[in-house]
Amino acid sequence: MKTLLLMRHAKSSWDDASLPDHDRPLNARGKKDAPRMGEWLVTQDLVPTLIVSSSARRARKTADKVAAASGYVDDVVHEPSLYHASPEDWYAFVRTIPSSVDRALCIGHNPGLEEFVYRLTLTYARMPTAAIAHIRLPVDAWSELDTGIDCELVEVWRPKELPA
Repeated sequence: MKTLLLMRHAKSSWDDASLPDHDRPLNARGKKDAPRMGEWLVTQDLVPTLIVSSSARRARKTADKVAAASGYVDDVVHEPSLYHASPEDWYAFVRTIPSSVDRALCIGHNPGLEEFVYRLTLTYARMPTAAIAHIRLPVDAWSELDTGIDCELVEVWRPKELPA
């Protein structure tokens, strides 16, 4: 059994219209929500053994803040293929996670992220910024993940819905 935590990047800033989408930073709310979600993972006993983020600046900064707040000690992996990844891209990437990893947190973007959660679990989950979906995969190795495998959506946590 593997645990997949899928997170949408925290809220980004649109203040500088000259920045390419890939380079947008977090805004004030994103800088507050990302560490809060990392702290929440600690309370749920779900600190990841691997954190991977899209290569986009807002996803990388989200990952850094979640990692620091959760006590994650390894390097965060920046994965270019997760930038605006389709569900097929997500499947392909997740299959490459090393078998030694039991719990992975992957940070990406909508709409592909929501669609991937749906295809994994056959349950629609609204994924606003900084939301985390907790999914159980009935596999022993990530490489076994296939489109025909029913995975369990355990919970979705959204910053605005967490206790204060």
